[in-house]
Amino acid sequence: VQLVESGGGLVQPGGSLRLSCAASGFTFSSYGLSWFRQAPGKERELVASIPSAGGNTHYADSVKGRFTISRDNAKNTVYLQMNSLKSEDTAVYYCRATLYLTYWGQGTQVTVSL
Repeated sequence: VQLVESGGGLVQPGGSLRLSCAASGFTFSSYGLSWFRQAPGKERELVASIPSAGGNTHYADSVKGRFTISRDNAKNTVYLQMNSLKSEDTAVYYCRATLYLTYWGQGTQVTVSL
């Protein structure tokens, strides 16, 4: 089983990034998918989630209207489109797949700074 995040990097405030998480080794389409983030010295927090069938997405209040989660079951990939980025969005971003078991990716660093 693998979840591999990509797309992180350094971006200026107000900029955009698109994170991807490519999955393998399990029935991707059956799993609920989420993006979490963890900033230095803080707890890991849920950013966004999407159920196995798509639709009914959920977002943390801090990212509503700026971030969009989506999934492509044909490509076994979940995405997080992040717009209007702020310095407080700086964190390591992780994807998670959950059904009866839970799988985590290794994380990708997002840094929002001038």
